[in-house]
Amino acid sequence: MRPVDTSTGFFGGGYMIRVMVNGAGGKMGREVVKAVHNDSELTLVGGIDPTKSGQDIGTVAGIEQLGITMKASVDEVLGDTKPDVIVDFTSPAVIYENAKKMLSAGIHVVIGTTGLTVEQRDELDTIGRKHNANCLVAPNFSLGAVMMMKVSAELAPYFPNVEIIELHHNHKYDAPSGTAILTAKLINDAKMAAQVTADEDLTRESLPGARGAKVNDVTIHSVRLPGYVAHQQVLFGGYDETLTVRHDSLSRLSFMPGVVLACKKIASIPGLTYGLEHYL
Repeated sequence: MRPVDTSTGFFGGGYMIRVMVNGAGGKMGREVVKAVHNDSELTLVGGIDPTKSGQDIGTVAGIEQLGITMKASVDEVLGDTKPDVIVDFTSPAVIYENAKKMLSAGIHVVIGTTGLTVEQRDELDTIGRKHNANCLVAPNFSLGAVMMMKVSAELAPYFPNVEIIELHHNHKYDAPSGTAILTAKLINDAKMAAQVTADEDLTRESLPGARGAKVNDVTIHSVRLPGYVAHQQVLFGGYDETLTVRHDSLSRLSFMPGVVLACKKIASIPGLTYGLEHYL
């Protein structure tokens, strides 16, 4: 693994960071391939996707042929020339086992796949530290979404009555979104630190689930419809006033600056980190 320039927090010496994309044939994976290929400090060295095995990664991503053949599994690439970083946008069904393999091989891992439990993240942290490999698990790579979460947490002590509406396309695997859950956690932490609580909700549901799902003291509502990409509103209610913080990702391109930043900075932040905000 290339040493890190501690003065900058990035790989040092003008080194081109070698990046591989797991899930490179998916919608997010194809955008990551293009973002890595177009960045002057990163070099794309491979892609993994069982549905695109044997194909040229550039062709799969919709750009020119790059002379890089897609592999079918993580196991196939661990024996070859290892990358510095693997970016993973795959599936909750496989992310945990794949992440264990990648970290055990001493590879830094940037994870955009949802579904990891707290216990699994703790285990990955232990594995990574043992093998000098770092890991970022980010519910959202959009810099605007990170700012939305940060601002919402700062507002929570002054507006403790808050609910979240998150809206995504109808092919999203999970509900509520990881972004909504993390936003709720940050809001709850801020309210606890300020020793404030929400007013009592006197509503009684006539249909189960009508009031959404609770994450501690914050209610989350999930919308899944065609036409949406990734959107979230944080609604604060006060005395004769309301305040709404909203973020909209209009395409998957909005996540790429965060992914690229993570690839460049991951070597400098030991262990597993949850949330892109810790890289800013």
